[in-house]
Amino acid sequence: MKNWQKYAAGGAVVVVALVGTRAAGLWGNAQGGNHQVLHFSLPTPLNGLDTATITDEYSMDIAGNAGEGVMRADKNGTPQPAQAQSVKASADGKTWTITLRPNLKWSDGSKLTAADFVYGWQRANDPATKSEYAYLYSGIKNADKIQAGQADKKTLGITAKGNVLTVTLEKPMPQFESLLTFPTFFPQQEKFVTKQGKGFATTSAKSLYNGPYKFEGWQGTNNEFKLVKNDNYWDAKHVKTPEIDFQVIQKPEVAVQMYKTGKLDAALVNTPQLAQANKGNKGYRVTPQATTVYLAYNQSGSVKALTNDKIRQALNLATNRPELNAQVLSGTSTSATTFTPKGLSQANGEDFATYAKQDYSYDPTKAQALFKSGLAEIGATSVTLEIEADTDRVANAKDVVNYLQGQWSKVLPGLKVTEKFVPFKQRLQDGTNKNFQIMLTQWGADYAEPTTFLDLAATDNPNNYNHNSTPAYDALLAKATGVDATNDSKRAVDEQGMEKMIHEQALLNPLYYQAQPELVNPQISGFYHHAVGVPLDFKTAVRQ
Repeated sequence: MKNWQKYAAGGAVVVVALVGTRAAGLWGNAQGGNHQVLHFSLPTPLNGLDTATITDEYSMDIAGNAGEGVMRADKNGTPQPAQAQSVKASADGKTWTITLRPNLKWSDGSKLTAADFVYGWQRANDPATKSEYAYLYSGIKNADKIQAGQADKKTLGITAKGNVLTVTLEKPMPQFESLLTFPTFFPQQEKFVTKQGKGFATTSAKSLYNGPYKFEGWQGTNNEFKLVKNDNYWDAKHVKTPEIDFQVIQKPEVAVQMYKTGKLDAALVNTPQLAQANKGNKGYRVTPQATTVYLAYNQSGSVKALTNDKIRQALNLATNRPELNAQVLSGTSTSATTFTPKGLSQANGEDFATYAKQDYSYDPTKAQALFKSGLAEIGATSVTLEIEADTDRVANAKDVVNYLQGQWSKVLPGLKVTEKFVPFKQRLQDGTNKNFQIMLTQWGADYAEPTTFLDLAATDNPNNYNHNSTPAYDALLAKATGVDATNDSKRAVDEQGMEKMIHEQALLNPLYYQAQPELVNPQISGFYHHAVGVPLDFKTAVRQ
């Protein structure tokens, strides 16, 4: 990952400009179409387009290019005014004045107003919307109460007067500008959403967009669609590509072959075999991401063994992360020493992951002793645990699970490990419904500050697939996001304490910080990877 600047206005986004020397492949009109059209793929079907409810990175890719918030990350990852003309904070950091650009329009030519932002934000906080990302609003006046059903959504701390939005915070939020680039904070037109009803954002035929592109050709289940330049976008003059065609290709080796024959402009090489076979290609690169791949332990009470601290600790100690990275991931990722990945933010002059580093070492002897003691505490002599994963989102999932199965079974006598592979969408549902034992999952940063990861071990977080309830942890998180929010040093100490608690109690098992090996057509420039918020930015992408 790149060296991060300080969160907030510093942006803290990994960005890679995709330029370089010519790669092997038949570029240009391989598909016989317009030379300016770009061709990309997604490794899994879309889950939706409703910016209030989407959570997966691939839906974010589409929504983040067809929509836009008051701010947008630039090529260096710094939040810059986008739909807004200016964004200003009061001296105490609790009042933000956002002046929108004049003459903003939706893709159908209708006027986009400040009221559309108010409606979009209120809808995201409405419990009826069931937005899993609504918690990102926590800190904005009345957001928590609204989400808990204790206040009307219209009391949310955002008001509109003319083209000016005023946002009132209950406490300073260091990550606020970064959040303003995130799709959950995009505007929505009330008239359109109401008219669409339950079908809102499941088809693209008549949808409204306010970003660089319009999204066309998706009816909710099909696997071919496209982004088309939005001529009503405020900055349309800087959008040089008329169309970006997408298709869902779930087998990476198929995508790589299509890349090499010029049918795709980029392809993931996210298996060890593909990485080894293609790393000599001039189009090959490894793009760092602010993403941690980890194991969630179901501590809801339905899995007796995983409610025992010693058993979870034993599993963590029986995990040989350097070997996993070397043998399974071809050395493309970094072994985790914290839940928060490297490159996300700074703490007291150093990378937070270095500042908060924990001892996630491999220690089979200690693991065996803890496992034996844990089994005794739950009155068992052996236990069977199942690892669930998907194979259409977490790269190398099957190889990682196979490795863990063999490693843990070898190190821990009395443990039998079984495997379960499901589609990505089902894995999300199983995580929410507590219908799993151990889950291989991943998390990418939503904003450039450690709490975007540390939130996931909080009791009431809807994305807490560990389903742990740890009062001391919750208290420390409340302190970091409350009284210490504007004190960088004190907040860093709080967050370091949370990392220590995750490690000592084995609330989860961080495996590695993910990087993305890929092949990219060197003729494409202006196409950026962001590690925070919207993963891919096609606004200025163009074929040279």
